[in-house]
Amino acid sequence: MEEEFKRRVYTLIGAIPAGHVATYGQIAKLAGAPRHARAVGFLLKNLPKESTLPWYRVINGQGKISFPEDSEKFVEQQERLLAEGVKMCSGKVSLRTFQWQ
Repeated sequence: MEEEFKRRVYTLIGAIPAGHVATYGQIAKLAGAPRHARAVGFLLKNLPKESTLPWYRVINGQGKISFPEDSEKFVEQQERLLAEGVKMCSGKVSLRTFQWQ
């Protein structure tokens, strides 16, 4: 994967303010690769364990957490978002309300 794209993705994710979310597609577009949302997901999936990036602020374009609902990572992501004031209704985040602009 192109190092410049990776650097831009990590910089953008680090810039998402607390209490807001961004979508995989939004990050890809802002990083200059609008059709590479899956590449953003791949980078997040492979973050080093010691990373402090707020990975949990990135959700899918439907406003949902992408992990399976019964997984530990789903619960962790949901808890971290709720702790920052990001509300979920029927398993979805209102992108109109909480999406980073």
